[in-house]
Amino acid sequence: MEIKAKACGAYQTNCYIVTINNKDFIIDPGESATKWVVQNVKNPIAILNTHGHFDHVFSNKDLQTKFKIPLYISKHDSFFLQNDPFGQNIPKTKADYEVNEDEVIEIEGVKIKFHFFPGHTPGCCAIEIDDAFFSGDFIFKGSIGRVDFPYSNPKDMKKSINKFLKLNYDKKVYTGHGEPTTIKREQKTVVSWLDYI
Repeated sequence: MEIKAKACGAYQTNCYIVTINNKDFIIDPGESATKWVVQNVKNPIAILNTHGHFDHVFSNKDLQTKFKIPLYISKHDSFFLQNDPFGQNIPKTKADYEVNEDEVIEIEGVKIKFHFFPGHTPGCCAIEIDDAFFSGDFIFKGSIGRVDFPYSNPKDMKKSINKFLKLNYDKKVYTGHGEPTTIKREQKTVVSWLDYI
């Protein structure tokens, strides 16, 4: 598996291209991601969104149109793609597949798990592919996603943190913003946030 990453747009949102067996999966193509993605994919298969915030989905429509590939997002966040609740003029689009909570999907022989970690958004997920864990804005290196936005829910975030703490394995975590980290490292740090949410 090969992973390419680029921080895109005003919010420096990490867009990822995951290549397995010559198949490219595009994760969170945000603002200004289209050109970089086009230059770095050979065989795009699908677009995967960790959640519906505009800085993670802005280029969905461009890439869906250009590559004619399906878009996957949690069923609880798909409304963001149509309603643009933050007024950022995102190109409206629709999910081809609304993913259920903790669902494992298979795309052309590649298994992908959407870990359901609501709080930052109603359908915030971490996407697990092979030995990589793409956390979106659920957790960062030494921090967690904000829960003071419209549609955020602090109680859900507490539940998600406790759920994350129960993961009994370690993998590299590729965050929605900033540097990568690991599951075990963040299990040591996220505990402290339970008292501040």
